[in-house]
Amino acid sequence: MRENLVEALQEIWSHKMRSFLTMLGVIIGIASIIAIVSTIKGTNDRIMKDLVGRGNNNVSIKLYQGEWEYYFDTEVPPDIAPVSEEQEKRIRETEHVEDATFYNLRTYVNNITAGTKNLSGATLYGVDDHFLNTCCYVVYKGRSFVDLDYTNCNKVALLDSTAADILFPDKNPIGQTIEIGSEPFIVVGLYQQKTEFEPNIQSLTDYETYFQEAYGTVLIPDATWPIIYSFDEPQNAFIRADETVNMSEIGKSSQTIMQECISAKESELKYTAQDLVEEAKQQQQLANSTNSLLIWVASIALLVGGIGVMNIMLVSVTERTREIGLKRSLGARKKRILAQFLTESAVLTSLGGVLGIVVGIVMAVIISKISGVPVGISVPSIVISVAFSMVIGIVFGLLPSIKAANLSPIDALRRE
Repeated sequence: MRENLVEALQEIWSHKMRSFLTMLGVIIGIASIIAIVSTIKGTNDRIMKDLVGRGNNNVSIKLYQGEWEYYFDTEVPPDIAPVSEEQEKRIRETEHVEDATFYNLRTYVNNITAGTKNLSGATLYGVDDHFLNTCCYVVYKGRSFVDLDYTNCNKVALLDSTAADILFPDKNPIGQTIEIGSEPFIVVGLYQQKTEFEPNIQSLTDYETYFQEAYGTVLIPDATWPIIYSFDEPQNAFIRADETVNMSEIGKSSQTIMQECISAKESELKYTAQDLVEEAKQQQQLANSTNSLLIWVASIALLVGGIGVMNIMLVSVTERTREIGLKRSLGARKKRILAQFLTESAVLTSLGGVLGIVVGIVMAVIISKISGVPVGISVPSIVISVAFSMVIGIVFGLLPSIKAANLSPIDALRRE
């Protein structure tokens, strides 16, 4: 085997240009597949990151009326109660749940002001003491909410950086007063994500998912929520899973527990968990089905490359007919000649596969730079590509190898 490899490399090196042109089809085919697979993996990773979001494995559970999210205007539905402490405890003790928070929510709020500054289109949360931890937020200036804020219904607030910049562009927000409606709240801290996250917004749905940060967000203790809106409201929830794969499971179980708050059996209201993992998988399947066609097209280049390998090996057999006849006359068996030419063919395509991988990675990086599509290098696809290129060499080198092995020693030595 070692002797065959040495002979194959010597033959390839002695015909460098011919060997390179022969490998070109394999290089192009492998490079195309590597680039496409890398782009698919990068796209799928981005889809999962953008939909599942921020790496915090949060499942959002919201109240729906029919197919639409329920928005509280002037009254609370009579057949639904707030989530009880017992239900909260059951959800937090559910397997794979790391933490859970239950909150009140208003979006597109236009009555948050600080002097002459107005925070238009803001998002207002009434949160419990689990909110920051569950959503992976951290207070980076000032302080967080404390137990007394909840027990004494202290009118205090946390702002994100967008809200702080709009309401207090020229001064420190900590200790300043904002008004929510007609109620004054003291700003006690500023908060942000623990890790930086930049969503890839490409559609209206993406925009609606991440718009809050563009317009500013204000957090207040949920105990003070009735001060502004004059009644207790049913809450929504964020449930944090220990791992991304468990998000769907804990979403369904928590949704079932929260559904117990709705007393009327015929009610149109229902709690629904947003199954982001399933949405991500559906988008990934759509992307994969499209890119699979591209892989098939790229495979045609591999087929052409394989035909080129077979052609050049037939030429090589013709050129080396006297060499084959001499070896056969000295006692070389058919399988020895067959193995020699198969090895040369496999080495030729394997080298083409390795060069194709390098070119494919470079192509993937270039595509990423030009189009902004992320790249995820797939190690299994690299290993499979090298193995596949070797198989191509064996399959398309089989006919020339059989032809060489079946040459008659006498006829081979007579041929000029």
